[in-house]
Amino acid sequence: MFNIFKKHPKGSVATLKLDGMHCSSCSLNIDGELEELEGVITVKTSYARSVAVVEYDPAVVALAKIHETIEALGYKVIK
Repeated sequence: MFNIFKKHPKGSVATLKLDGMHCSSCSLNIDGELEELEGVITVKTSYARSVAVVEYDPAVVALAKIHETIEALGYKVIK
């Protein structure tokens, strides 16, 4: 009911399981770096769940580039 109020993704959504986060600052670091990538629409990283939910435009940025960016920060994307 009231489906008009639900937000609909504008791009593809990837839920990434992460390893190596030690505190909430880690999730902020990931969010900050990914938000700088052209083609990334939204990022919500949860330290408690070790998950990053990334909404992105696959025509602009590849999922591999998102993985690469996270791993360059010292975290591991569990595939």
